Amino acid sequence: MSQLCKIIPERCIACGLCAVYAPNIFDYDEEGIVLFAQEPEAHQQFIQDEQAAVLKAYQKCPVRAIVLEK
Repeated sequence: MSQLCKIIPERCIACGLCAVYAPNIFDYDEEGIVLFAQEPEAHQQFIQDEQAAVLKAYQKCPVRAIVLEK
């Protein structure tokens, strides 16, 4: 089952934790702000693989710049 993951770049403080826990899903722009690695322009993406890694990144994000929905 896939899970909808949304990112809110305005909240991001460029701490780097999401890329540490889910490097295949999350990346950063030149200012260190979160974006999706495969779809840099998107603000939401369905996650089918690596759901555990995305959940960990969500849990570790100190400003809740990552939102998960079922």
